[in-house]
Amino acid sequence: ILWEKLKIRSLGYLEKAAKSGKIKVLEHFGEKSEQKILKGIEFLKKSGGRRVLGHVFSEIKALEKAIQEFPETDTAIVAGSVRRRKETIGDIDILVASSKPEKVMERFVGLPFVAHIYAHGKTKTAVKLKNGLDADLRVVPAESFGSALNYFTGSKDHNVALREIAVKKGYKLNEYGLWKGRKMVAGKTEEEIYTALGLRYIEPEMRENTGEIEAARLGRSGILKEVRSPMLPKLIDYGDLKGDLQTQTNWTDGENSIEEVAKAAMDAGLEYIAITDHTKSLAMTGGSDEMKLLKQMTEIARINKKFSIQYSAFKILMGAEVNIGKDGTLDISDEVLAKLDIVGASVHSHFNLSRAEQTKRVIRAMENPNVDIIFHLTGRLINKRGPIELDIGEIIKAAKRTGTILEINAFPDRADIKDEYVRKCIEAGVKMSIDSDAHSVEHFKLLDFGVAQARRGWAEKKDIINTLPVEKMLKMLK
Repeated sequence: ILWEKLKIRSLGYLEKAAKSGKIKVLEHFGEKSEQKILKGIEFLKKSGGRRVLGHVFSEIKALEKAIQEFPETDTAIVAGSVRRRKETIGDIDILVASSKPEKVMERFVGLPFVAHIYAHGKTKTAVKLKNGLDADLRVVPAESFGSALNYFTGSKDHNVALREIAVKKGYKLNEYGLWKGRKMVAGKTEEEIYTALGLRYIEPEMRENTGEIEAARLGRSGILKEVRSPMLPKLIDYGDLKGDLQTQTNWTDGENSIEEVAKAAMDAGLEYIAITDHTKSLAMTGGSDEMKLLKQMTEIARINKKFSIQYSAFKILMGAEVNIGKDGTLDISDEVLAKLDIVGASVHSHFNLSRAEQTKRVIRAMENPNVDIIFHLTGRLINKRGPIELDIGEIIKAAKRTGTILEINAFPDRADIKDEYVRKCIEAGVKMSIDSDAHSVEHFKLLDFGVAQARRGWAEKKDIINTLPVEKMLKMLK
C-alpha cells in the first residue's frame, strides 16, 4: 500500500511521509501505525547498523573454523565485540598467527563467505561478507599474537587503561607487544601481558573498564591486593547450567511437544527443565487457563513417570509464564499457581505506562507469594522495541525483600536483563536464572548467550540458581 499510494522507495521517504502525516490517512493505517513506523525508524538509526550477535554468531564461528583449518594457520580467533560477547556487533576482527601471511590472505579472499574485497594486503585484508558484515583479517607472527589479540579484542577503554598502567611501569604496550625500550618482554599470550602489568588475567567479557582492572591488581608476591573494588570473580562457565526454567511447548505458541522439548534439553546436557507455557490473557498464543494448566500438570506427571524408567536423572517441572496485568495482578488464580513447581511472571502488554506505574506493577507481581521468577524484566527487543520504564533500584530491592529471582533471558533479541543490571543484582544479593525462552527444540543452544550476558555482568556460578541440581534449586524458590 505504501508503495502504491505514496511511492515509498527508501527509509528516508518513509520517515518523511510519516512525519508529514501522509500515512495515518491511508486505509488500514492510522495515528498509532504512523507513530510505530517513526519509532521503528528511530530504533534503526540508534542501532547504527549493528547486528544482534545471536543472529550472525553461527556464521561467524563457521568462518573462524574455516580459517583455523588453513594449513598455514597456527591460531585463529575472532576478536572485537564478538569475543567480548556484546549484545550487538558492527563488524568482525579476525586475528591469525602464521609465518605465511600472504598464503593465508589468498585463501581468505577465496572463501565462500566473502562477497566483496575492499583491500587485499600482505598482512591485512578487508572484505564484506555475504551476511552483510564487514570483516578485517590480520596476520601476525606467533610471538605477537597475544598482544594483537588483546588489542583487537578491546574494549577501547580497557586498552587505554592497560596502556596507562604500562607507561607507569616503564613499558610501552601496543598491538605488537609489551616493550621495555626496544626489547619485547611479553606478547605471545594475553596471560603474560596481564602478568607483566601486575594483573590477573581478565576474561574478554569483562573488558569494559568498569572496575575489572582495579579488581585484577596483584601485589608483589602475586597475591591479589586488598582493594576497595570487588575482587575479580570466577565467572560462571559455559557448561555450568543444569536446568532451563523457561520453555514453551505446542500447548501454546511453542513448536514442539513436551516430550520433544525434554529430549532436546537432555541432548543439550541439561538435567531438568520447567515447562512454562503462556497463560490465558495472552490469547494470541493460545494461552492456558486454569483447567488447561491442570491438564498439562497431569501430562507432565505421566511423562516424568515414563522418563524415570528411561532417563532416571531427568526431571520436568510444571510451571507457567503468567501474564502481569496493567495493575500488577496475575491472570491465573492463586489456588492453581500454588500447585505449580515454578511460576514465572512477565509483562507482555501496556508497555507505555509511566516509570512509577511500571515499577509498582512489577513489584506487585513480585509480592505475590506464588511468583518465583520475573521473566525478561524490561521487555525489550533489541533493535525493535525499547525497554519498559522501570526504577531498577526499587525492583532489585523488592526482589531481595520478596525472594524473587530475576531472569537473564538468553534469547539474543532480548538479552534481558542487561549486564549492568546483573552486577546490581549481585551487589544486592539477588539471585538470577539463565533461561533459553525456548519455543523450539533448536533454542537450547541459545543458553550460551545468556551465560555470556551473565559473565559480562560478573556473575559467578553461585549467583545463578539453575546451576544447582534440581532439588537444591527448588529450595531457592519461594
